[in-house]
Amino acid sequence: MRIFQAFLIVMIVSLAAYTGIVGVHHGWNIFPLFFGDILAMNWPGQFNFDFTCLLLFSGLWLMWRHHFSCGGIILGLIGFVGGTMLLAPYLLYASIQAKGDVRELLLGKKRASK
Repeated sequence: MRIFQAFLIVMIVSLAAYTGIVGVHHGWNIFPLFFGDILAMNWPGQFNFDFTCLLLFSGLWLMWRHHFSCGGIILGLIGFVGGTMLLAPYLLYASIQAKGDVRELLLGKKRASK
């Protein structure tokens, strides 16, 4: 679990730095470019559509893990938009809370204790 947590920390720091550099040089309004590529039906659009599907899986998992509670739904929606910038810190926090129990990390405390 420590290797996974270290990986998450490297991912968080490197993605934050990369995002910061790109945002400073190209602006922060990614949505027209992102969805424009999807609508153009080209390879960058295919990648963006695939990535959107992964974001949807991520958001739905967060909602499910929190039993579709109000907080879980909000977290899932933020995760859908935030991607790895939300999911990696969440997984780091959840992995620490789970004390290395992968079952609890993936299922949540309630489901893992059944």
